[in-house]
Amino acid sequence: MTWVGFKPVMLAALLSGAIFSISPASAVTDDDATIAKSLADMLRAARQVISNNQGRINDPNLGDKGLNGRVVLEQAVEVYKKNTGTDPAGVDPASRHGRLLRAQMEAVVEATDANQATINAKGVGFKGFIPAVFARLVNEAFENRAKNDAQVKVTAPEQLVRNRKARPDAWETDVIRSKLLQPDWPRGQAYSAETRINDRQAFRMMMPEYYAASCLSCHGSPKGETDITGYPKEGGKEGDLGAVISVTLFK
Repeated sequence: MTWVGFKPVMLAALLSGAIFSISPASAVTDDDATIAKSLADMLRAARQVISNNQGRINDPNLGDKGLNGRVVLEQAVEVYKKNTGTDPAGVDPASRHGRLLRAQMEAVVEATDANQATINAKGVGFKGFIPAVFARLVNEAFENRAKNDAQVKVTAPEQLVRNRKARPDAWETDVIRSKLLQPDWPRGQAYSAETRINDRQAFRMMMPEYYAASCLSCHGSPKGETDITGYPKEGGKEGDLGAVISVTLFK
């Protein structure tokens, strides 16, 4: 398969259910930080599409929302291009970056298509298919495709984590506490390091995310009040550290 343009070739392969294998990371030629940021940017882009369409997804009067995997991925690619100035179609498909990015885009399609019954349920208002849930599903599908080559996870300071699967590990907890939560940490700056996970060398990057005003309906005040998802609000304020995208690239 050649990478001659995203829509006619790449998207067709995604929709056909083709699975691209991920080679072992024994000979890394791409810059790890560039790959990690790219994966975070694509996840954010896809998550933004789901966020932008919450009104449509939760409209009880609509059946088919027109938000299948193909549509969500197309929109995510446009957001990614706008935010990064880079076209995914220009990433060498033979490179590690290209293979991982394609695996992630496949995961976006999988997570969306697997939840069509929920998204398109007529007569039901709030579906629970929120950006955080979608991101977790994408990350799980991506990990299955990456075959121990890479992982992407959305975590947070431990007291803010709602899903046990998203709890930070010891290294992530230390970075959040000693770096990202410190008053003098530059806003938005990522932290990266070479470390080991279960006796494997790995490059890890943590990218902070902060509460926007739109986040506070679920994560703001009054603290303890039950939000629309059934969880107690955390009492957060706009600009507080609310989440961290954690990317691991194994060596």
